[in-house]
Amino acid sequence: MFDEMRLGDRARQPYEAYENWFHSQDPARLNEKSQDAEKVFRRTGITFAVYGEAEAAERLIPFDIVPRILSGKEWRRLVQGIEQRVQALNAFLYDIYHRQEILRAGRIPKEIIACNEAFLPEMIGVRPPGGVYTHIIGVDIVRTAEDEFYVLEDNARTPSGVSYMLENRETMMQLFPELFQKVKVLPVENYPQLLRDSLAAVRPANCDGSPSIAVLTPGSFNSAYFEHAFLADQMGAELVEGQDLRVVDGRVAMRTTQGYKSIDVLYRRVDDDFLDPLTFNPDSILGVPGIMDVYRAGNIAIANAPGTGIADDKAIYSYMPEIVEFYTGRKAILRNVPTWRCSEPASLSHVLDNLHELVVKEVHGSGGYGMLVGPAASAKEREAFAAKLRARPANYIAQPTLSLSTCPVLTEKGLAPRHVDLRPFVLVSDRIRTVPGGLTRVALKEGSLVVNSSQGGGTKDTWVLDD
Repeated sequence: MFDEMRLGDRARQPYEAYENWFHSQDPARLNEKSQDAEKVFRRTGITFAVYGEAEAAERLIPFDIVPRILSGKEWRRLVQGIEQRVQALNAFLYDIYHRQEILRAGRIPKEIIACNEAFLPEMIGVRPPGGVYTHIIGVDIVRTAEDEFYVLEDNARTPSGVSYMLENRETMMQLFPELFQKVKVLPVENYPQLLRDSLAAVRPANCDGSPSIAVLTPGSFNSAYFEHAFLADQMGAELVEGQDLRVVDGRVAMRTTQGYKSIDVLYRRVDDDFLDPLTFNPDSILGVPGIMDVYRAGNIAIANAPGTGIADDKAIYSYMPEIVEFYTGRKAILRNVPTWRCSEPASLSHVLDNLHELVVKEVHGSGGYGMLVGPAASAKEREAFAAKLRARPANYIAQPTLSLSTCPVLTEKGLAPRHVDLRPFVLVSDRIRTVPGGLTRVALKEGSLVVNSSQGGGTKDTWVLDD
């Protein structure tokens, strides 16, 4: 395993200043600071919901006070690959809802689009304001060696976690102000303003002056409600639910004490199926009846655009090298993890024969649910999962079990390595902006590769050095 902090008996260059500081600290003080961080999170109300666990409906997300540090050089290389990928994703989404040139060219099979439940026929021919589909993207990246980074998945629908990135940094600056004087770290605290600027840049053509921006939330019982409220507050935007909105004179308007006020840009954290009961799920009470008619008429911008969920699909992910090359004319800078599509008989046979070595995921899965980590599963669990694969092979992809890099976490016995991944956040409007850092998720259980908070993972502050 590649340890990001240490190389043999010495610290790697990005960690040198931090390690010198760390060894000068009293271990008891560091443990106290770790407890203080938990108190800050509890006082601030930084929680997430766990569905299906009534006895623990809301949890604090565990936070480790040892930062994950990237050099400026490492980050610049990542940004090149991330922005290339984001550019290709937006071009892909525009294409599949218009001329479908990539299908005509035979670079990806037609059935992977036509039979995909995330593909919305209602979006065919619709051009979003500014031509942007994925306004906010989270790209999950893993590292296996000094110069080896892989994209694990693309979150192009409603990526979450940016509020934790911001709160992690604020908490670290509160706890260790002297450390930030010793180590020059690029800032992330301007993300809410960048997000507002990015959303404002894609306002509809008929919007004069400063646009009215709102965040649409499913409500306080949603697992990411803290983030919805946090971002609305930090942006100076309205936090609304579907019941607060209606269509008035061809515009989406929100209820205020002075009557209904038109909205120009809606940052929605509601899934496609619940967005408009007149177009999608008729039983939805979370969305706005008629909003899709307003959207198709160009009278509101919705971020992210309806139909972007197909770019989240893990079967589509397996074609990302071809997608990147098709739309950018260059090989992908960041590589995919090798992927077997279980819809293909030869791949299914390989996966079934090697379940003990592979990670198997649902193509529409998220949050660490619906997956099998072969090396950590029992023979009985693998047998049960094999039956699911045989029954619905197109619902799964498989990948090798990568030796993810480790970063140290603070334990009662001192520093100990734990596996990590990274979710940088990218904003797309008239230009692409990538916030320096992102959310580092860490598998707190020794030996575990599952970093999702819903599965017991925690988070770290992510530092990009100003060098």
